[in-house]
Amino acid sequence: MAVGWAAAERLAGILGGEHGRVLPEWLAVAAGSGRRVPAHVLPDLLERGRRDWSIRAWLGVLAGRRGRWLAERNPAWSYLLDEPTGESWEFGSRADRRAYVQAVRRADPGAARALLEGTWADEAPEDRAEFVEVLGDGLSMDDEDFLERALDDRRREVRQSAANLLARLPGSRLAGRMRERAARCLRPEGGRMEGGRMEDGRMEDGRMEDGRMEDGRMEGRWVEGGRVEVRPPEECDAAMERDGVRAKPPRGIGERAWWLQQVVARAPLGMWAEPRVMLGMRVADWDAEVKAGWVRAAVLQRDAGWARAMFAHDPIADLLGVLGPDEQQELAAEFVKNQDMDSQLIMVLGGVDRPWGTALATAVLNKITTIAATQPWNLGELARLAGERIDPALHPAAERMRLPDVAAVLRFRAEMVEELR
Repeated sequence: MAVGWAAAERLAGILGGEHGRVLPEWLAVAAGSGRRVPAHVLPDLLERGRRDWSIRAWLGVLAGRRGRWLAERNPAWSYLLDEPTGESWEFGSRADRRAYVQAVRRADPGAARALLEGTWADEAPEDRAEFVEVLGDGLSMDDEDFLERALDDRRREVRQSAANLLARLPGSRLAGRMRERAARCLRPEGGRMEGGRMEDGRMEDGRMEDGRMEDGRMEGRWVEGGRVEVRPPEECDAAMERDGVRAKPPRGIGERAWWLQQVVARAPLGMWAEPRVMLGMRVADWDAEVKAGWVRAAVLQRDAGWARAMFAHDPIADLLGVLGPDEQQELAAEFVKNQDMDSQLIMVLGGVDRPWGTALATAVLNKITTIAATQPWNLGELARLAGERIDPALHPAAERMRLPDVAAVLRFRAEMVEELR
């Protein structure tokens, strides 16, 4: 069933430029209601999807059969044929099959893994890369053998995704190997690694067997205010590349610095002392690289304690994604109160899930009021974010604070949601 007349008219207005940045939200709400878009806006919508990847995920459902019929006849719109339509695992498109295995994974993780194992050898390389990422939902040690085998896949994206997931499993063989590498790179001044050394994936006289870590920590003087000795890897060998370490660094980063960051990022965070202690230690020469590794580790391993600590040390938007919505907004609200208006403020707010509730909305609206009085030329992006991300039901707050532009967008979104119910 198509959306109602009022919703269709609003969509046409959005496509025509009226509050155009709320289009993804309109599509998401409409798709969630199980509706279709009216036929007369399909060409404009498909053309917009050609340029804007962010809206494509919703179009396979919203455009319906008519949209796919159009896509089959216009190569510029053929991307729609790769979006999910609701067909089955056996007969669906790539996107349908991905959506199907995601649904199975949510209901029964083991059944989804078995489904992939049964067809893995016949899957196209690009499909294998996407299917590996599906295992991130409900990830457990039951997935380790499958992911360990995926490290030998011919396609780099498959290996990279498998390594990222295995890094989230502190008991995995990959975590054990990365722990050993990190222990060779970082140690407390005068310290040593507990349990000796590792040969052929087995730690001698220690707590690792077959590359698996069992509650192992670095032994030594991890003391706040102490010193960390750093020795980055001398080379990136084949075993490191298999475990997801990329040999070639981005422009502007040295090879050893790049390898060090990646080793620290995939080493189990449990091998270090608590974040407060580690961040209070002095790291000579390689401080930025080590801390960048811990930031990446907190994100990869979804460790809320480390994410919280690293955000306090260096507010990076990616860290907020590790935390639940309430804590995201709590930290962001405090950050907004204390941060000057700059690009970092915008980036952090961009990492906060929508809709923004009362506390964060109040902090942002107060910031807008302050900036409007002192730096009105610097207001644009913050005001736009507020209008697009604050809970639209809070539009009276923007009206009371005499922020008409923000209030207008919030009212527009509130009416939009109501029309799609």
